[in-house]
Amino acid sequence: MPEPTSSDVPAAVTTQNPFVPAPAGPKRVRTRHFHNAKQQGIPITGLTSYDMLTAQIFDAAGIDFLLVGDSAGNNVFGYETTLPVTVDELIPLTRAVARAVTRALVVADMPFGSYETGQTEALHTAVRFMKEAQAHAVKLEGGVRSYKQIKRIVSSGIPVMGHVGFTPQSEHGLGGHIIQGRGDDAERLIEDALAVQEAGAFAVVLEMVPATVAALVTARLEIPTIGVGAGPDVDGQLLVWTDFAGMTDGRVPRFVRQYANVRSVLTDAVHRFKEDVQNGAYPGPEHSYE
Repeated sequence: MPEPTSSDVPAAVTTQNPFVPAPAGPKRVRTRHFHNAKQQGIPITGLTSYDMLTAQIFDAAGIDFLLVGDSAGNNVFGYETTLPVTVDELIPLTRAVARAVTRALVVADMPFGSYETGQTEALHTAVRFMKEAQAHAVKLEGGVRSYKQIKRIVSSGIPVMGHVGFTPQSEHGLGGHIIQGRGDDAERLIEDALAVQEAGAFAVVLEMVPATVAALVTARLEIPTIGVGAGPDVDGQLLVWTDFAGMTDGRVPRFVRQYANVRSVLTDAVHRFKEDVQNGAYPGPEHSYE
C-alpha cells in the first residue's frame, strides 16, 4: 500500500491501488487509504463480522474493512432490533474480529444509548472500543445531531465513520424501515453528510437512500461514501454478511444480492449428520481410536 503522497514519491507509486498489499507482505488498511481510494475512483469493500472465523475469511479475501455492527442484535443475540445491544456485548465480538485480521480496518459500531447524551459519553464509549476491543475506528449514527460527538472523538485521535440516511437505531422515530432523502428530505440528507465530514469523519455510510441523491452526496463530499442500499454511484459498498451469504431466514432487503446460500448448506449437513448417527454410519472405524 502506498505511503502518503510526497514530492519525492514516483508517479507510479502514487497511482497504485491503495488497497492492494505490497509485494513485501500484507499491510494494514488505514483511514488514509479510504481517502486515496476516493481520489483514484477505486471502490471500497466492507462486510460485517462478529467472530474470529468469518473475520479471517473476509480478511484473507481482501475485504477492506470489517464492521462489528450493532446488527449483531439481530444476527448474534436474537433481538428483534439493534436497540437492546450494549457496549459490553459488542466489545468481546469486536476484540475477536480485531485479533483475527492482519489487513482489514476494523470498525466498531457504537450502540444506541452509548453516545446520545453528549460528548463526554461518546468519547468514553469510543475509548473503550479502542482500548478494550482493539478496534481501529468507531462508527456512530446521525449527521447534524451527532456533529459534536463526532468532533470530540476525532479530536482525541480516534477515527470515526459516520452513518446517515436510514439509521436503524432511530427506526421507531423514523416510522420503520423507510427510505430516506426522497423529495424535500434530500437537502436534509446532504446537510447531515456535510456535518459528518465537517466534524472530521474519514467516511460516511449512506443507508437506504435513493441512488440519485447518494450520487449527489458523493459528488459533494471529499470523504468516501459507503453505500448500504444507496445505488452504484458511491465510493464503496457494505453488506451484512449473514444477508449476502444467505444465512438469514425470511425477508431480505431489496438492495442485498445473495452470493451464497450457506443456510441451505448447513441445514443439509446437519440432516446428514443426524441420519448418520441414527443409522450407525457415524462414527466409523476411521473416526475411532484403538
